[in-house]
Amino acid sequence: KDLMAKVLHSASRRADQPFVKVNCAAIPEHLLESEMFGYVKGAFTGAVKNKPGRFHEANNGTIFLDEIGDICFELQAKLLRVLEDKEYYPLGSRHTEKVDVRIISATNLGLEKLVRQKKFREDLYYRLNVLRIALPDLSDRKADLPLLVRHILRKLCAIKGYACPGIDEQAMAALL
Repeated sequence: KDLMAKVLHSASRRADQPFVKVNCAAIPEHLLESEMFGYVKGAFTGAVKNKPGRFHEANNGTIFLDEIGDICFELQAKLLRVLEDKEYYPLGSRHTEKVDVRIISATNLGLEKLVRQKKFREDLYYRLNVLRIALPDLSDRKADLPLLVRHILRKLCAIKGYACPGIDEQAMAALL
């Protein structure tokens, strides 16, 4: 998903602007709003200075919201405001900040099912689902596995400074 998002960003007219990744599932729910929208000094105990959020960092570029299906309903409403009005409130602020970002989102959850269960906002789903790219599971595209294995092997060898050996046919067969 990360690679596809990076390719989409690189092929866009925003390619020379920031590309910011946010794994929504990896950030605790109570911190996600301040991480995405930032906060102002005094917004909460310990907020001793202003901190810009990820949307501020991605301004004029692209933000990749991975695992978007994991964000809470309340934060979905705030994200919808960013999509519709191109502005947001940093945590603790009474003033909005304008932002111009392309949003790429991904999830391993079925958003349609979450919409039917009223766990994901229908309006946000339709705003995000402008262009849908469905990536099949790797188990459904085993022909890609040799390419990925060779790519990862080359990358690891380059990092370690090793000459890159080939991969044994039996080892590849076991992976497949």
